[in-house]
Amino acid sequence: MGAVNSTAPSPGSPDSSLLDLAPVIPVVIVHDVADAVPMARALVAGGLPAIEVTFRTPAAADAIRAIAEEVPDAVVGAGTVLSPEHVETAVAAGARFLVTPGWTDRLLGALDASGLPYLPGVSTTSEVVALLERGVEEMKFFPAEAAGGAAYLKALASPLPRARFCPTGGVNASNAAGYLALPNVGCVGGTWMLPSDALAAGDWARVESLARQAAALRD
Repeated sequence: MGAVNSTAPSPGSPDSSLLDLAPVIPVVIVHDVADAVPMARALVAGGLPAIEVTFRTPAAADAIRAIAEEVPDAVVGAGTVLSPEHVETAVAAGARFLVTPGWTDRLLGALDASGLPYLPGVSTTSEVVALLERGVEEMKFFPAEAAGGAAYLKALASPLPRARFCPTGGVNASNAAGYLALPNVGCVGGTWMLPSDALAAGDWARVESLARQAAALRD
């Protein structure tokens, strides 16, 4: 099997990897579909076009669909993908990439069959090696801080140079730069640009400002 990377169309660079669209992928939990479009517009305006909407609420599929239809500059994907059924739902909603917290053979088969780029979750060296054997070179490292953090990923860089990661889980404004400095980290995932009080108030200007700060982490 040839190498599989997470190539997803992006504004101005249709062949770039998902990991290279921006230094941060916002990890979004949508409770009210009405929030999805203004939130996505704020994130894109702030320089974060790749948006992961997680399957943690009943509103997720409709939120993905709304963003896909109404925010053309967004690259919207589905996160917390746990089953082939989730894959089907995400594809039908218009997701452009898929992210999982872990993987099984059955789930990986569904991810492959979807035709979409994906980031399967890993937290151990054995999982990384198993995916590299299958030609998958880009992965989500989760839960990043609990699984060893930046020090763990730094230790993997030399023996497993083909593997690239998007660390998620405990990544925030104070430690993101440490992850992004590693040669095997393409981007990080996080929620800090989406504080709960800003979401509750519909303060999209604040979300845009925080997104802009996150987007500047690699300037």
